[in-house]
Amino acid sequence: MHVIVLGAGVVGITSAYYLARDGHQVTLVDRNPGAALEASYANGGQLSYSYVAPLADPGVWPKLVPWLLSPTSPVRFRPQLDPRQWRWCLQFLAACRGRCSAETTRHLLRLGHASRRLMHELLIREPGLDCAYAHSGKLVVYRDAAALENARRQVEFQQGLVADSDYRQEVLDSAACINREPALDGLRRKIVGGVHTPSEDSADCYRFSIGLLARMRAAAPENRCLFDTSIQGLRVRQGEIVGVETSAGLLQADAYLLASGCDSARLARPLGLALPIYPLKGYSLTAPISDPNAAPTLSVTDFQRKIVYARLDGQLRVAGIADIGGYSRAIAPQRLATLLAEARAAFPAAANYEQIEGWAGLRPATPSGRPILGHSPYRKLWLNVGHGALGFTLSLASGRALADLIGGQSPFVALDGFTLPGGPGKAGASAC
Repeated sequence: MHVIVLGAGVVGITSAYYLARDGHQVTLVDRNPGAALEASYANGGQLSYSYVAPLADPGVWPKLVPWLLSPTSPVRFRPQLDPRQWRWCLQFLAACRGRCSAETTRHLLRLGHASRRLMHELLIREPGLDCAYAHSGKLVVYRDAAALENARRQVEFQQGLVADSDYRQEVLDSAACINREPALDGLRRKIVGGVHTPSEDSADCYRFSIGLLARMRAAAPENRCLFDTSIQGLRVRQGEIVGVETSAGLLQADAYLLASGCDSARLARPLGLALPIYPLKGYSLTAPISDPNAAPTLSVTDFQRKIVYARLDGQLRVAGIADIGGYSRAIAPQRLATLLAEARAAFPAAANYEQIEGWAGLRPATPSGRPILGHSPYRKLWLNVGHGALGFTLSLASGRALADLIGGQSPFVALDGFTLPGGPGKAGASAC
């Protein structure tokens, strides 16, 4: 079977990799000059299989006013003359309910732990995959007692959902956090505790994507990548996708997989598919580590600041922030300055902060935090979209499941809670 995969970020590439492994012919199409150059390029580097609680939860409500008013807020809303932005925000607020958040967590944990199994299998199958992988474990630190208590309840809730002998989470006090990660000593007086998850990993998403792409292309000579190729639309005839209109002309195949990140909503709209995807703009900086003893070994998340830290070989990756304000990928200097100030405060001697590489990318988010996976209402069109900040984490399970479905097999992991219900005009799996 010939499958055209639309989008060469980590989600599209993992899908293409598994399709090629299964013996399908794959054509990967992307508007960029190379692979993984948008949201996958310099993300946080964390593989958070167990820490998947969505942004949309009841704790958002008391934070709304500070988020709206503070220029250094970790989440910032910049209103646009775009009804889709306002619709997404209203749907997001509707998802900030305990029942919805718990249901989303349950589904994301299933997908996350499936990805964890696949990652470890992949590293055995592809031992030469060079992506700065580390079985680092993750420590989420909290700056106030109420947030830590909420985290404790979340840990207890998740323990009843995961049947995995390797999974455990431990709630620590401040001293125990510093004991687990001595590089956090500079924050000793500011953190009240944390949650340690030993089973989490870290890796460079860009290098991971490039490595899998090389293996996809090597699987068969007919597998190819069409870069610098803009995707203009999908051609439909009698409820079936019959081609993709691109700057290189009409492309045709036996099946089509939409994995175009934030652009997916635009491509689906003329079909009457209202995919509830809107960009959450995130930022990162990467700095060379100058003192390995002062840099974190664990993957660290500062919960209040919504900032993550990961060691990727000899570099420190610092990422975070969510700007809800349109499709521009331009780096806002003040947002990058916020990241830099937080990194200097948390790990002052860890890296050479005079030599940073700054980046901004658009995370394709649904209001609830659940991606949309599986068959569309149109024959031959499949969806692997809307992963938000968990694209790297969930990419393997999503890609494996879509390759299974396209090949007529039962998916590696159950996709209930992620599928698009009904026909054209439906809002999708984001609803709770």
